[in-house]
This record gives sequence, structure tokens and C-alpha cells, in this order.
Amino acid sequence: MDTLNYILDDVSPFDISSNIKDIQKAFNNLTYTHIPVKKGDTYIGCVSETDAHCFENDKKLSDYQYALEGFFVRKNANWLDILEAFALHNSNIMPILNEENNYIGYYELGDIMSLFNNTPFLNEAGAIIVVEKGINDYSFSEICQIVESNGTRIFGAFVSKIENDKMQATIKIGHTGMNEIVQTFRRYNYTVISNHEEDKFLKDLQERSDYLDKYLNM
Repeated sequence: MDTLNYILDDVSPFDISSNIKDIQKAFNNLTYTHIPVKKGDTYIGCVSETDAHCFENDKKLSDYQYALEGFFVRKNANWLDILEAFALHNSNIMPILNEENNYIGYYELGDIMSLFNNTPFLNEAGAIIVVEKGINDYSFSEICQIVESNGTRIFGAFVSKIENDKMQATIKIGHTGMNEIVQTFRRYNYTVISNHEEDKFLKDLQERSDYLDKYLNM
């Protein structure tokens, strides 16, 4: 996906010699979490809105240079790398540098998210299945093989959770063969976290449980 069409340059970086009062005023008029900062022609980081409002307004930004956050992406960065950078730095603005380390503009989080919204993972009709397995025991090749061996297309998969040496993978698949796919995952020692109406195994367990309750209450 081409991200170059989403480069914006309507917010000019502040110089490191700027007054804190001016930076606070700018944040009051913007919806961004950060504003880029330059020293001369060189990008040196971003000042966050949270920090700016904690600074003494009669001082200069240079007095707080230690608080700048030095995140950025390259002009030729992949959109997934850009999205990861947004998540890592909890920002809704991402400075862009060219190969000469010159600041050329920024990405806005909403624009990059729109690229994700247009992927088949989100806009193709299908079903979501979430499975869990030991962090050292799973492989995406195995996950894909399980889905595709049951005659269903896979639109995407990603690790959605890691906790206590276990990982959860969220998988977008076609609508067909859900019960067979669920049972195959279990045969490969995956725990199926998501609930599915087509899951005959769980239906059988529920029916047996209901019968046992009825028997014990006779």
C-alpha cells in the first residue's frame, strides 16, 4: 500500500528555542498528542501535550530538551511498520524523515488506520476464530495449513495476545467448514478461545451436561 499520498505538512515543527507558552497555545488549538521539534534544520524529537502543559510557561523548550521523544519513521516505511510505531509511542502523529534525516512531514494515525480498514482482513465477509497455544509450540504455517486443508481461505492472522508463556492468534477465515476447522485445531492441541455456533463438540458437551443435571435432579 502506498503511504506517500498520506504525508501531511500543515503542522510546522517548533524550534528548540520556542517559548513554552507558544507551544501550550498550539496544543490548545490542535488535536495531536505530540508536535515535532527541530534544532536548526535537524529534527530532534517530539514534545508531548502532557509534558508541555506541565512545563513552566515562562521558559523555553530548550530548558526541557531532555523530555523530547525521538520517534519517527522513514519515508519508505511499510504501513504496518508505521502502525506499529504509532502503537509503541502512544501517539496520533508520526514524523517522517528521508534518508538524509531531514524532516519532510508527518502521518496522522487515522489515515494509516484507514489503510488497515481497507484490507481483506476487515472488509471481506468471513468469520473470526481465536486459538491459543504455548508460545514455543505454535507456527503460522501450521495455522494456515489447518485452515486451508479444510477447504477454506484465510484472509489474515496475527498474534493478538501473549501471556504466561501462551499466545493467542486471531484468524480471519471464509465462512465454510468452521466446525471441521475448530476440531482440527483441537487435534493439533490448540485451545479454541472463541465461541462458534457450528462447534458440535461444545454442543455435545452441553447436551451431556444438561442430561447429567437432569439425571442428578431426579
